Amino acid sequence: MANSLRGEVLNLYKNLLYLGRDYPKGADYFKRRLKNVFLKNKDVKDPEKIKELIERGEFVMKELEALYFLRKYRAMKQRYYSDIDKTK
Repeated sequence: MANSLRGEVLNLYKNLLYLGRDYPKGADYFKRRLKNVFLKNKDVKDPEKIKELIERGEFVMKELEALYFLRKYRAMKQRYYSDIDKTK
């Protein structure tokens, strides 16, 4: 694996680990799954395949961020708009 791709993979792992702290099933669950996925693909040598895996990891990051924003939005909506719904 080229050094630039290695750095990208490590950065992706760190970012996913950081995002996994708030995972609904728990940080430990997320950390175990993340480690298993990265270990499963540790022997990949083809740069094109590595790039595909990095893109997939970035997609997962975006999905996690969307999940967290949606959860935050729902909590705020419930907190601030629950009184309006009850008056109708």
